Amino acid sequence: MSQKALLVIDLQNDYFPAGKFPLWNTEQTLANIKTAIDNANQHNIPVIHIQHIADAAMGIAPFFNEGTTGADIHPEIFAAAPNAEVVVKAFADGFEKTELENVLQRHGVTELLVCGMMTQNCVTHTAISKAAEKYDVSILMDCCTTVDEMIHNIALHAVSTRVPLVNSEQAFV
Repeated sequence: MSQKALLVIDLQNDYFPAGKFPLWNTEQTLANIKTAIDNANQHNIPVIHIQHIADAAMGIAPFFNEGTTGADIHPEIFAAAPNAEVVVKAFADGFEKTELENVLQRHGVTELLVCGMMTQNCVTHTAISKAAEKYDVSILMDCCTTVDEMIHNIALHAVSTRVPLVNSEQAFV
């Protein structure tokens, strides 16, 4: 029997309209991810927040600086999964130098449902990470966004040869 986990990547305030790097379609993506979290909760599927914090050793970043409101997980996402573990990362790949692998092992996870921001960067890099190869990985294409619709669609098309793309409704059946 497979054990799924929902990875919610970089749902942080800086990507929303009042943030330092607002993305395209954030309100619809937020609503879709909240529904996905509700579905995960109903099916006892662990939700794992992945939060990007810029590496201070590299100097001040344009956004996601530690201790800023912009780096915080969006309050509606945090409210939807208040007990979810938070994995902090400094690279696009959510596995790179993080505790993600340990968290997944603790939960006995064999299947990853990946969603979040930005589609062409942290979402795809985590989904096709070398460390993700031992999992059955799917990307919830209606639960991702990036700077604009074209980049979003190009990224999904590019990764589709490696990772199945599913609507969030299909993922929890």
